[in-house]
Amino acid sequence: MILFKEKILTRFFFTFFILVFTSSAYAKLPTVKDGQPLPSNLFVELNKVINPTVVNISTETKPKAYGQNPWGGGAPSGDPMEELFRQFFGGGMGGGGQMQPRSPSFSLGTGFIISEDGLIITNSHVVDKADVINIQLSEKDETIYPAKVIGQDPKTDIALIKIDAKKKLPTAKLGKSADLLVGEWVAAFGNPYGHGHSMTKGIVSALGRDLDELNLFPFIQTDASINPGNSGGPLVNVKGEVVGVNTAIDARAQGIGFAIPIDEVKTIVKQLKNSGTVSRGFLGVSMQTMNEDIARDLRVKQKKGALVVEVLKGSAADKAGLQTYDIITRVNSTKIESSSDLSRAITRIPIGKRAKLEVYRAGKRKILYATLKSNPDNQQVVQRRAPRPSIPKSEESELYKTYGFEVSDLSPALKREFEIEGNGKHKAIIERVVGYSKASRAGLRAGDIIYEINRKPVFSAKAVTAFFASAKSSFSMRIKRGNAFTIVRIEK
Repeated sequence: MILFKEKILTRFFFTFFILVFTSSAYAKLPTVKDGQPLPSNLFVELNKVINPTVVNISTETKPKAYGQNPWGGGAPSGDPMEELFRQFFGGGMGGGGQMQPRSPSFSLGTGFIISEDGLIITNSHVVDKADVINIQLSEKDETIYPAKVIGQDPKTDIALIKIDAKKKLPTAKLGKSADLLVGEWVAAFGNPYGHGHSMTKGIVSALGRDLDELNLFPFIQTDASINPGNSGGPLVNVKGEVVGVNTAIDARAQGIGFAIPIDEVKTIVKQLKNSGTVSRGFLGVSMQTMNEDIARDLRVKQKKGALVVEVLKGSAADKAGLQTYDIITRVNSTKIESSSDLSRAITRIPIGKRAKLEVYRAGKRKILYATLKSNPDNQQVVQRRAPRPSIPKSEESELYKTYGFEVSDLSPALKREFEIEGNGKHKAIIERVVGYSKASRAGLRAGDIIYEINRKPVFSAKAVTAFFASAKSSFSMRIKRGNAFTIVRIEK
């Protein structure tokens, strides 16, 4: 009897030993020391550790309505490229453009699991407006799990979704993107072009890449191959830690991909998990990055910072006492050298908290305090463009010949044409801009209203013309375009 028990115990411990040590050997990555060659099996083991946490995402967006259009297949979207593809690749004429249902659209993406109960991080654009979100955990397992959106934040392109797999799932370990260095090895995981659970390797090519049209935060740039379908997948360091979320590629070149730093993602995911949305502080200013040229035109010594070009009435900035042409150089302990720096600093401050602003005004430093409000996302910035025909040669003014734009006093007809309201005493409006002229290269557009030139208010076309006639150097103009203000700089 005792011998039998000993055999049972021996077998138990032997099995336990095998399970523990074989699983540890399977999951443990080789040690990578600074200055030493990479272990030959590093990326093999990295794949074993990370790929089980990566999921393939497929979505379906169902047609919302029937529509009439010349190509069949639903109402026109307004996107000229989509309409071009309809002509050549889809929709069919359907009996001369009769009413037909639009076809559902499908897309692919990637995500990675961050909790055993099935929470998954991915890109917002992967799941945005999708009616069906399906998850596949492994290429070997064809089981499809429906997912629901817990929350998404389009501004940072991060979404949190969840599946119920009826079992504990492997999870990815989140690292610290702040510790990343240019030149470090990284690996990107994903579902490129539907080739599920793929892995590519490369290095961190650059840090802090600003792509304002895509994201609130600076990106990690990598040369690890990222292709359509990789969106939402993890960028991983050699320790097996997720340091970024793959989100964008540069279509103009090979070997350039971008990832959202994981430190930023952590703060977003926490809010998405708790409330499904992300609340951000809102200061209430329009701004531009300060530089040496603008500083020279405005005759100020401060050459870096966020230049305030408009303060919204009733906003936190207004109540704090911020003024047009203030240069914000610090928010709390964060140094501000550009408008992007200011945007990021403000979005990190919770609504209702007070921000300490260091401001450069009239050659002096000032400290202001702003209690941040919520961001009124429904207040969209409108920047209208309205092309105007050229004028006959005989009627060209010196301003038109030299700088490439024509300015007039705002008439009722121009007001209606450019949908202008609430401009007060400022009447000088840009009527025409010549292509490839100094004005065009500077960014002036028809419909812009000139408020100031080198900080001096102007109220009429005559005042603008007089200033340009006597100008001896370059100058900066504060203009209103739609309901937004900006500064445009023109070279003499």
